[in-house]
Amino acid sequence: MALLRLPEVIRLSGYSRSMLYALISQGLYPKPVKISERAVAWPSEEVEQMVRAVVARSSPAQRKDLVVSIESGRLALLASREAAGVKS
Repeated sequence: MALLRLPEVIRLSGYSRSMLYALISQGLYPKPVKISERAVAWPSEEVEQMVRAVVARSSPAQRKDLVVSIESGRLALLASREAAGVKS
């Protein structure tokens, strides 16, 4: 899994920075993950899933469901890592 910074997400998605953050605020695109004190990125698989959803012409409701699924998957991964004693 690769972590993509904003310029790469913009390139792959075709969205402008402002549109990307508007979609995030509407729940139509996953929030980035914090990778350091001042930096964020998106897991490449998540960006690919969102691009596929757009190409498939999924509805906004379907994309919101996908975002919920992606973000809940992150939480489940964190919980399993914590249960196994792995530090983030």
